[in-house]
Amino acid sequence: MMEFFLKSEGVWFTQRTVHNFDTCLDESAESNVIIDILTKDNPKVLEVCQQQNVDPALVSGGASFMWQDNLDDVVPNPNYAAILVDLPNPNNPRTGKFLRNKGYVEGIPVLGVYHFADDGILTIETEYENNQGQERCWFINDNFRVRVMTVQMINGVKQMAYCSERRCVADSVLEEMLEHNRLRYR
Repeated sequence: MMEFFLKSEGVWFTQRTVHNFDTCLDESAESNVIIDILTKDNPKVLEVCQQQNVDPALVSGGASFMWQDNLDDVVPNPNYAAILVDLPNPNNPRTGKFLRNKGYVEGIPVLGVYHFADDGILTIETEYENNQGQERCWFINDNFRVRVMTVQMINGVKQMAYCSERRCVADSVLEEMLEHNRLRYR
């Protein structure tokens, strides 16, 4: 999981399409996701471990996920942030559990399970008090990834979402790419 986090580190432009089956609300939007890696001794990781009564020696690290409206120049709102902590399965590195300080579906601390398929697709399943969430995520290449999610209640599927995410590259990287292309066509 930490390899997946490392590959995900940075700022991602997200285009999200949401289908709500119990309302007619359209929550489709464009936003940015900011992902930072957290070491296993990071105070935020230790706080989540303490909150969920998990021995910090069992975790491998974590990541901070922050969301903001696209083109928003202000510092991201901490209310739209989550800390995920990896609790790997010592017998199978492709499976494990997530500790999360705040759930995506319900804003409460949650524990989810994950596994990686042979093709690299990550599946996360999270049980909340009133809902169940499933998310799948995979990389098309190093700078483009896809996520699909469902939220299900006792009476059926409540919401489905599709996100395409493109890594935002630094201006210096863009300049290098432009210069490389200029040199190719001289």
